[in-house]
Amino acid sequence: MKTKNLVALALLVGIGAVLHAVIPGIFLGMKPDMMLAMMFLGIILFPDFKSVMILGIVTGLISGITTTFPGGLIPNIIDKIVTSLLFFGLFVSLKKFRGSIISVAVLTAIGTIISGAAFLTSAYYIVGLPGPFAGLFAAVVLPAAVMNTITMIILYPIALSVVKRTKLTSQSLAQK
Repeated sequence: MKTKNLVALALLVGIGAVLHAVIPGIFLGMKPDMMLAMMFLGIILFPDFKSVMILGIVTGLISGITTTFPGGLIPNIIDKIVTSLLFFGLFVSLKKFRGSIISVAVLTAIGTIISGAAFLTSAYYIVGLPGPFAGLFAAVVLPAAVMNTITMIILYPIALSVVKRTKLTSQSLAQK
């Protein structure tokens, strides 16, 4: 893995960490996870297994540390690793369509829903939930999916333009 790729991934994780830290908990200690959009963008720009694993682990740790959900560290780590691998698998399987803003938006929505389900399920078994699963899912996960999708629709073309202009990575561009 190249140093410039690690720096770019670190910047995305840093932006995601700030977004995650400043958004307040909105429903029973849960908050929309805007850090996911940055993780998904990193996977899209650097679609290799090592980058995906690094993103999943680091994003899980940072979102776990900045969560407002009681006992949310371990569920966040589990959630981000599972989500990063599933998102990567879906992204790779859509080889023909993955450069499209529509497919990126749909994948972001699906990835956010997967993340929310993984988080709530792992939290349920590890620390318990402060409310009903369906209520938490509807009040936090679904709005987060909408917010992350809108964020990705705005950020993806900008990030793609920056990557092309700076020749940051030839790997992801050759596959689009």
